[in-house]
Amino acid sequence: MKKWLMRAGVLFAAALAAIQFVPVERVNPPVESDLAAPDDVKRILRRSCYDCHSNETRWPWYARVAPVSWLISSDVAEGRREVNFSAWSQFTGGRLARKFKEIVEQVEENKMPQWYYVLLHPEAKLEPREKEIILNWAKQALRS
Repeated sequence: MKKWLMRAGVLFAAALAAIQFVPVERVNPPVESDLAAPDDVKRILRRSCYDCHSNETRWPWYARVAPVSWLISSDVAEGRREVNFSAWSQFTGGRLARKFKEIVEQVEENKMPQWYYVLLHPEAKLEPREKEIILNWAKQALRS
């Protein structure tokens, strides 16, 4: 039994070392346009949203360690596809309205920022007053 555990441990360590060589994209493309929003809204979004929803991601040290790096890279890619505040000007008309609706829905349902992101980045947690600021901004934009 001891010999089996030792072999399993060595195999696990070798696999963990090997997966470190699987390339993961950690890039920040150029910022195409900046979000036009009041300063308080931008400050909250930068702190709580920009790591996944902009081209200004701050890649922490653990974003270089597989398999966590795979999850982070995937989350950032998906976040940028859904809403990218660094390419905000590409959203116009009905598409822009859908983005504002998604923001309202995600914030009202406490889906963003994601719970596991907040575990590692407690400063990203949206306080009730901050949620109100974001929701008022997004709902006002929908009425415009």
